[in-house]
Amino acid sequence: MRKIYTVLKVAVMCLALLGGHSIYAEAQTVSGTVTDIDSGEPLPFVNVLLKGTTRGTTTDIDGNYTIDVNSSEDVLVFSFIGFEPKEYKVNNQSKIDVQLQGNTKQLDEVVVVGYGTQRKADLTGSVGSVVRDDFNVGQVTNPEQLITGKVAGVQITPNGGSPGSGGRIRIRGGASLNASNDPLIVIDGVPLDNSKTSGTANPLNFLNPNDIETFDILKDASATAIYGSRASNGVILITTRKGKEGQPMKVNVSSLMSVSQVTKKVDMLSADQFRDVVAEQASPSQAALIGDASTDWQDLIYQDALSFDNNVSVSGSLNNLPYRVSVGYLDQDGILKTDNLKRTSASISLNPNLFNDQLHVNFNVKGVITKSRFANRDAIGAAAAFDPTKPVYDPEGLGGYWEWTNDNGSPQTLAPRNPLGLLMQKDDRGTVKRSIGNLQLDYDLPFLEGLKANLNLAYDISESDGRTLITPTSASGFNEGGSNAPYAQSKRNLLADFYINYAKEFESSRLNLMIGYSAQDFLTKNPTFARLNYEGDTLAAAGVESRPQYRLISYFARANYSLKDKYLFTATVRADGSSRFSPDNRWGVFPSLAAAWRISEEDFLKANGTLTDLKLRLGYGVTGQQDIGSYFPYLPRYVQSDNASRYSFGDTYYTTLRPEGYDENIKWEETTTINAGLDYEFLDGKLYGTLDYYFKKTDDLLAVIPVPAGTNLTNRLFTNVGSIENQGVEVGLNYNVIKTSDFNWDIGANFTYNKNTITSLSNVEEDAVGILVGDINGGTGNTIQVHTVGYQPNSFYVYEQVYDESGSPIEGLYVDQNGDGIINENDLVRNGFPDAQKYFGFNTSMRYKNWNFGFVLRGSAGNKAYNNVTSSNAAYQGLRFPDYLNNLPTDVLYTNFQNYQLRSDYYVQDASFVRMENISLGYSFGNLFDSNITLSANATVQNVFVITEYDGVSPEIAPGVDNATGGGIDNNFYPVPRIFSFGVNLGF
Repeated sequence: MRKIYTVLKVAVMCLALLGGHSIYAEAQTVSGTVTDIDSGEPLPFVNVLLKGTTRGTTTDIDGNYTIDVNSSEDVLVFSFIGFEPKEYKVNNQSKIDVQLQGNTKQLDEVVVVGYGTQRKADLTGSVGSVVRDDFNVGQVTNPEQLITGKVAGVQITPNGGSPGSGGRIRIRGGASLNASNDPLIVIDGVPLDNSKTSGTANPLNFLNPNDIETFDILKDASATAIYGSRASNGVILITTRKGKEGQPMKVNVSSLMSVSQVTKKVDMLSADQFRDVVAEQASPSQAALIGDASTDWQDLIYQDALSFDNNVSVSGSLNNLPYRVSVGYLDQDGILKTDNLKRTSASISLNPNLFNDQLHVNFNVKGVITKSRFANRDAIGAAAAFDPTKPVYDPEGLGGYWEWTNDNGSPQTLAPRNPLGLLMQKDDRGTVKRSIGNLQLDYDLPFLEGLKANLNLAYDISESDGRTLITPTSASGFNEGGSNAPYAQSKRNLLADFYINYAKEFESSRLNLMIGYSAQDFLTKNPTFARLNYEGDTLAAAGVESRPQYRLISYFARANYSLKDKYLFTATVRADGSSRFSPDNRWGVFPSLAAAWRISEEDFLKANGTLTDLKLRLGYGVTGQQDIGSYFPYLPRYVQSDNASRYSFGDTYYTTLRPEGYDENIKWEETTTINAGLDYEFLDGKLYGTLDYYFKKTDDLLAVIPVPAGTNLTNRLFTNVGSIENQGVEVGLNYNVIKTSDFNWDIGANFTYNKNTITSLSNVEEDAVGILVGDINGGTGNTIQVHTVGYQPNSFYVYEQVYDESGSPIEGLYVDQNGDGIINENDLVRNGFPDAQKYFGFNTSMRYKNWNFGFVLRGSAGNKAYNNVTSSNAAYQGLRFPDYLNNLPTDVLYTNFQNYQLRSDYYVQDASFVRMENISLGYSFGNLFDSNITLSANATVQNVFVITEYDGVSPEIAPGVDNATGGGIDNNFYPVPRIFSFGVNLGF
């Protein structure tokens, strides 16, 4: 209630401040009707504004309006989404009827490209755009959630349901094995560092989604090559909201309240089922461990979580100085108890034009403070495994919770911990302060028309700190006397871009040339602290502070040429130098060429009123990859050994150093892309879309490979290993089904087919299996995936299960693939992969009078997931520990497995799915009390339903901390909640 009161208080204060504007001189009344010039139908909700003031109104359902003006010299501005704005001088008229011209053509839309903008009609590359009006709605915490399911070739997979956790973004699939597959993200011209920031779950959650205006996604190399060494995985350009010149002051206040609920939990035995199974399968001594309680541990650790998201913004133009200022506050609880994120954000944007519009200034500053409490995710696995016949609390137990203990009261070493105790007895908090800003100066040089100089100076800095407390009375902290582990980090990213642009119009052609220089410096400081117990004793000594730093220096150029608006050509080149590589391999050159033919401008189609645009695009380019997770992989380094390798002298243990594997010849990954595309538009934008085919080949793949035993090195080496091919088809379609004054209906759909294939692994013997990856629970050193030549990366590597006549799996019986009568690793087969080859999205929006309705649906086909929760628990073997009992998944009642069958393809399941991402319903109350105050309300449900054959919690499993190379391994996944939201928006 306090948060809602605060928002209302801010709104009232703003109204009071603006109250002085309601006192006008003697007024003249003007009225009229606004209609569509094409259909003649009246247009409701058209904005009618007295130019230079904040006074305005909107047309009613029949297109009628009435407004008071001061004099005959006043000007009325009429504007409506999808129509060209118009201005009319009053001139002593009491009645002004207005006709607005529709503006549904997509060709004149401006999209952001690297170092500039272009009309959509002039694009030669593959670029997807999503504007603010088309963003996903509801409880959107992270920017990427705004475009989920909206763009062909862009797949966003949630990393889980924790507050601010974000999602994995893939543009046209991954182009690497172990280097980053994340796209480069550029905010208002500032390229970000995608590395993890301590103290936050997602490095992108510093950006308030309410401040974003557009997303432009550069997908093919002809579009991305301008960013060279960081563009192999595509580029996402985010433009934030700004004030507009001549715009009167506008204040917007919004508040959103949400409730999140768990939709699915792991299917475990109930207390009664567990008692029956123990009585039948366990020994008498183990059966004696059964308790009298009936506890649903999963129900106990989850909660219905509340969230509040409040935002205030003020925008306009003051003495020809466009501005926008915003403040936001988010308080989001997680469905896992003790999980919480608090985010306070602020931004300011100033965009004046000076010196007779010769100097264009863009000044942007954003700041955020996030305070997180991270729930102990070990509780998710513990809740599935913990004995359901045991009580939650024990007054004489460890910290008041029931635990498996030894005779002396100490906790059992191997037994699971009380799930609720894990949550309540660990306090993990982090605070991040981050600011990103830039000053961009674009100057029209006076000595040559069309020549401009652009300077962009930017920074991105963050300070993080936190600590993890484990109480000494808890089972996990008992043996050490508790634990206090502080941490901190600071990051600095500085940028200087300078480029010169020349644009020249000829009689039948246009030329645009650009050449520039860029320097970016990244510095991270990681101080270390001693870990102490509650008595102040040192549990782990502080290490040496690390200060990794690397720099990028770049030269780039681009030429665009248009002949008769029919034939378009683009050439780009960028040379990058990265300090991550040795001087011999430091520089890379990344060129691209693209051409487009606007067939619709030819004489045989130009007069066609049906096919209003048809453009064929062809592109070729080379991009690179230097985001490899290691700052100096070409240098010899020494790392601290783990605890098991310490040497003892008396009672003191010493940590040793050992050499880490390195490759002095390591170099860039290079991705070559060929793209062919077709853009089409019918009936002046009523139906439009794209069709693209692409082929990518990445050479000198950066990957982690095993080091032969006996080399005295760490067991992994980061090096160049081979090649991978990636090809696919993208289809995008948008259709305005109906458009009248009362009813408007738009639909959008996209489909992507993408296939990755490893074509060579130069550091692996030709007849070898490949590189084993994908660690799983259930034993030490077990993996379930493999990189093999001829297959998709991260293919599941398993035995083919044999089934009986009833369709039940036969324990330990697998297909003898080579017929030698022995089942061993020579009989393992590759069975599917976690990344879908087909994925799609569908969205629709409808407006009927004051009502609006929409939904987004998305899904994938062909992807598989490995259910490690079931494979590592669903066997009666889990009942045979001597001093404790583990609960079992209900799947054990079907298989009756006595022992774990970790490598059986029975646990590799089809993870294709269809998910209703969100459904929203809104209502606009229009102007309240004949004032300039507008009010709208909306209700949204997110993650409405999922249709899938996968048995686990979620078919979408992005890579986790212990499975950084792939994905699709389901091991104690944090459930994605269903979210119910209700929001209101006040504008004046």
